[in-house]
Amino acid sequence: MTKRLRLFFALAIAIIVLISISLRLMGLVSAQQPIISHPLTSLTEAEISTAVAVVKKQNTLSETAAFPIIALQEPDKKEVLNFTPGKPFTRQVFLVIYERSQNKTFEGIVDLKTKTLSYWQQIPNAQPALLPLDYQLAGEVVKSHPQWQKAMEKREITDFDQVQISCWAPGILSQQEETAGNRLCRALSYYKGKRWNYYGSPIEGVLATVDLNKGKIASFVDNGVVPFSQENWDYDIQSLGKLLSPLKALTILQPQGKSFQINGNEISWQGWQFRYLIHPRDGLVLYLVNYNNGDKNRPILYRAGLSEMVVPYGDPAANWTFRNAFDVGEYSLGLLANKMELGKEIPENGVLLDAVFANSDGEPYTMPNVIGIYERDNGILWKHYELNTQRNDVRRSRELVIKMTAAIDNYDYGINWIFHQDGTLEVENELTGIVLTQGTTAEKQSDDNSYGRLIAKNIFGVNHQHFFNYRLDMDVDGQANSVMEMNVKALPINEKNPLGNAIVVEETPLATETAAVRDLDMKQSREWMIASADEKNALGMAPGYMLMPGGNSIFYPVEGAKIRQKAEFATHHLWVTKYKPSELYAGGDYPNQTKAGQGLPKYIADNESLTGEDVVLWYTMGMTHIPRPEDWPVMPTHRIGFKLMPRGFFPRNPAINLSE
Repeated sequence: MTKRLRLFFALAIAIIVLISISLRLMGLVSAQQPIISHPLTSLTEAEISTAVAVVKKQNTLSETAAFPIIALQEPDKKEVLNFTPGKPFTRQVFLVIYERSQNKTFEGIVDLKTKTLSYWQQIPNAQPALLPLDYQLAGEVVKSHPQWQKAMEKREITDFDQVQISCWAPGILSQQEETAGNRLCRALSYYKGKRWNYYGSPIEGVLATVDLNKGKIASFVDNGVVPFSQENWDYDIQSLGKLLSPLKALTILQPQGKSFQINGNEISWQGWQFRYLIHPRDGLVLYLVNYNNGDKNRPILYRAGLSEMVVPYGDPAANWTFRNAFDVGEYSLGLLANKMELGKEIPENGVLLDAVFANSDGEPYTMPNVIGIYERDNGILWKHYELNTQRNDVRRSRELVIKMTAAIDNYDYGINWIFHQDGTLEVENELTGIVLTQGTTAEKQSDDNSYGRLIAKNIFGVNHQHFFNYRLDMDVDGQANSVMEMNVKALPINEKNPLGNAIVVEETPLATETAAVRDLDMKQSREWMIASADEKNALGMAPGYMLMPGGNSIFYPVEGAKIRQKAEFATHHLWVTKYKPSELYAGGDYPNQTKAGQGLPKYIADNESLTGEDVVLWYTMGMTHIPRPEDWPVMPTHRIGFKLMPRGFFPRNPAINLSE
């Protein structure tokens, strides 16, 4: 290299360093910004700051303006699918802005390349998810209210700092509340004393509804004194006393390193390839789920994530009927993600990754260790023992898990996407945390406790349900897909079936959106297949993936129930729609204080064709929880899930060629 060239390269490097330092000083680039090399790369802190600055520059916001959601505005699907490395792509930010003083909600989209506000629109009658300031304001308003103070004094509570206020979305509104249109929350009271597990001491019958716009109590109810538990329900080592002898160490090691590769937000493992994001509302979302069978990357899913969930409680008392939490849309599940630890939520061989969020002031921050990725053993993958030769062929099963956890008040949820070596993709939800309790005078179970079960002295666990809806944008071997319902039937005895042992599978096309609103049927082992409309495998079959339900339940609120009308997505197990980028949430864009019929009922109103189309499956799974003493004071994990399993997608067992 000549002296002139060496001087040129040295000067170029110096200029790049100076530019980088200057940008960091101006706050446009942080010291550790990821390389934005793909349209679905996570937003950076700098991009969030730029988007907020653009909004504030082009719109005069009040001092009380809040930013409930700041997220990547997902590019056009065709642009993403046609993207190749090095090709320019759209980079935009989606923002929800709530003007508390005006009680107005706005949506905006900022183009990061031009630094302009490309979209700005007021959304009428929309209330975003609850914000940290809402919780703070509600606590201050309630504790300063004379009626609430008097109610506490009736219960011999004079130190109001010993009471914890829990703020809930208002749920089902009265006609007066709906007409007024103000932003509300319902405030519950718990006695905590010197203990941290205050959920064991609900101050039953006291309910305050707070007008968050006016900073005042809108209504107050005190149904009379009910004894609350005085016991210490903390469950740390200090409060439990003598513990069981510790188990001997079980160590999970991978001395040769991980088998998966991480490239930005793209994960590759055993033929699987996908991208992930943590959305502030949806939580963990997967994109571009492909499988490489040696010849090419074959698409299976474009986008998959938790769309909504609802938790209806089954007590008709006035201070319980509102408790129907939409934990995704009313509370922003993603923002409630919590950091995990190796050896605890994630085994020691895992990897923990960070996520970038924005607070309600629009300020970006990085939350550490909110995404966990790890491999785990799952017993036998396949085996055959040949008796004659005593040949034993067996392969052990390895799984890749990507996980997040979120704490929503008393409940904790784990969301797990599990990749199998046989081409199956599994969803497993974990439910743990603390049962939402009701104070009671009862010390023993009686027939009068018909809406739940006594789980401890003066503590009642109310019967309730958890319903999750997953949005699955299927692209099985391309965007042109069709959906079949598979029903297993036994044939009657006749001349063709003289012993009555014949079993057949009937395939029924789900041709339109209204025809594709379906329910599970255990008698027919009902499943659904999403198949390519264009491709055929070597056997002449359309390659497909089956939606294999796991445990499930029906939605118990009866016809005419207000929550049934608001959470209509939970009244059926399967919905199918033709792809539209704006249709993301089963319960509607703004379920907080919304009217009935939002989300999926609206999406299928035009009854579009589903034959050979870009289809989206919406699968609802539910769990009915009848509390038991063993669920107290902290609940052992309950699990619920489903699988997407290949059917004709591979020419043979895709895991047959694994080495021993």
